[in-house]
Amino acid sequence: MKKLILSLLIGGLMMTGLSANPETPSTDSGNTGSVAFVYFSATGTTERMAKNAAKEMGADIFEIQPLHKYTNSDLNWHDKKSLSSIECNDPKSRPAIKSIVSNSGDGNSASVTSGAFDISSYDTVVVCYPIWWAYAPKILYTFIESQNWSGKKMITLCTSGGSGLGRSGSNLAKFAKGVDFKGGKDFTRGSGADVKNYIEGLLQ
Repeated sequence: MKKLILSLLIGGLMMTGLSANPETPSTDSGNTGSVAFVYFSATGTTERMAKNAAKEMGADIFEIQPLHKYTNSDLNWHDKKSLSSIECNDPKSRPAIKSIVSNSGDGNSASVTSGAFDISSYDTVVVCYPIWWAYAPKILYTFIESQNWSGKKMITLCTSGGSGLGRSGSNLAKFAKGVDFKGGKDFTRGSGADVKNYIEGLLQ
């Protein structure tokens, strides 16, 4: 009788071990691979869009911080001599980046990355920015040209006062050698869930 009980216990333990296989791979229903959001925001509008989207997707998010923080006068599009106007009208302008900050997306914790920040850990990079005079701010070109895009996918999202994405995304992609540019969209309006659905649709 004791031998029978012992055999049953051993058999039960073996079956339990088989059913709880720790090597069973998890499934990703979105099938998007690893995604990072990288954004530049001068007034906070693009920042809100990017953080909401990254939180919805559970993605890492990074902020491009300029060496020179733009003031209201710098952003005055009525003034042809304002800093942003001068930069946008100069094809060779590449404003300096002070740092790239890693943020969890909830606004509570942030740490400055090293100067060697790169996108090598991600399959897809979602680049977010405001539209200035129908273009992406030139600091985005500084970032794009500093990275190795070979084998990477890029999606561009913007916020705009009315001109929309235009060719800003495809123009940036021209400077990202080796990139697979998937497309882009204006998300001045729309929820994080809307952005998530859009991105997953592009990556299917």
